[in-house]
Amino acid sequence: MSLLHVNYFSKPLGKQSAMYVVLPEGDGPFRVVYELHGYSDDYTIWLRRSNIERYAEERGLMVVLLDGATSFYIDSRTENAAYEAHILESVHFVDRTFHTLPDAKNRAIGGLSMGGYGCMKLGLKYPELFGSIASHSGALDLAAMYANPEDKRLHSLLGAHMPPEEDCFALSARSGAKPAIYFDCGVDDFLLEQNRKFHAHLDQLGVPHVYAEHPGNHNWAYWDEHITTALDFHFA
Repeated sequence: MSLLHVNYFSKPLGKQSAMYVVLPEGDGPFRVVYELHGYSDDYTIWLRRSNIERYAEERGLMVVLLDGATSFYIDSRTENAAYEAHILESVHFVDRTFHTLPDAKNRAIGGLSMGGYGCMKLGLKYPELFGSIASHSGALDLAAMYANPEDKRLHSLLGAHMPPEEDCFALSARSGAKPAIYFDCGVDDFLLEQNRKFHAHLDQLGVPHVYAEHPGNHNWAYWDEHITTALDFHFA
């Protein structure tokens, strides 16, 4: 297993960015899982706070850790920060640079908290890119968060309106094929009700998915314990 720290120019951001790549032994081609971080972290945090490198090695998966700043993985309407486009361009960069299996059935996306929202939104919006989604403790009801006038960050990113293309509830109601969907949340997590609401919404729509609740809170003890389930879901 190799760990590569890659610096590259992001055209959507107009600046240098960086990623970590956990690369299996051998020549490939490799299945790839992209993991997104939470609001207060960056692309280094999965390596610093979890055992994801070992878990990837055990499964022969290539894992790419991308940076989303505090963007909610949104192309901001008010700031010069196109982080949705940045993630998509990063996927294409990885396929150009490494010996990957460059199709949706061999490409997955996951994340936690803000990244749990990001992976759900991007997976639902771009099923031609991602074959599976796995969210942990996701901030899945962005519309409800935006409706809170105290949430200054989302208003700063989105401006005067909450666009439906940023809403996981609206995206999941679109017709057409969808990736395989998995998400979980700790029973003591402050985002639990958002996850339960999204689970009920998918049930009402008849959208196949796997949802689980476990003991735990919004912390790395929980996420490190349950990332293995997500990686196995992607692999399957």
